[in-house]
Amino acid sequence: MKIQLLKREREVTDRGAIIKILDKCQILNLGLCDEDQPYVVPLNYGYVMEDDHLVLYLHGAKEGYKYEVMKKNPKVSFSMVCDAQLFEGKVACQYGMTYSSIMGKGTIKIIDDVDEKIKALTILMKIQTGKDFTFNERLVSIVNVMRLDVTDFTAKHRPLPPVLDGKCEGEKHVK
Repeated sequence: MKIQLLKREREVTDRGAIIKILDKCQILNLGLCDEDQPYVVPLNYGYVMEDDHLVLYLHGAKEGYKYEVMKKNPKVSFSMVCDAQLFEGKVACQYGMTYSSIMGKGTIKIIDDVDEKIKALTILMKIQTGKDFTFNERLVSIVNVMRLDVTDFTAKHRPLPPVLDGKCEGEKHVK
């Protein structure tokens, strides 16, 4: 099922704008499903765009609940948000948040190949810090690195709304 936006005017489709959101966000909320119970965990990430295919790299401890869940069900969802800022209005319904976000779904796997782990951690650290780091086999052996192949995603931006003179968005003036 393709992700559909309710407010299509907020959808971001320009690849450059999507990359700016990916570069600016710092935390990815990874959604896993353990049978009938959802589980969400916040993680740092790195990414690459392989042609028009988005790949996300994540890392964590060598063991834990999320890995048990991933092994049972590698289908995941994710979301990330940046530039969130409250704006005020004259009435309650005019309050809201500006933001940029990306949400999507895909399949995840733990990377075992040392060279791919080094590549993934190098990308992740560059995205998170803006700096280049060097990794070796010993350093990457102490963490798990995951590859999330995104099958579908959507990006969204909500700017500041126009001033509404005491009316709510969509409200018609009634005399």
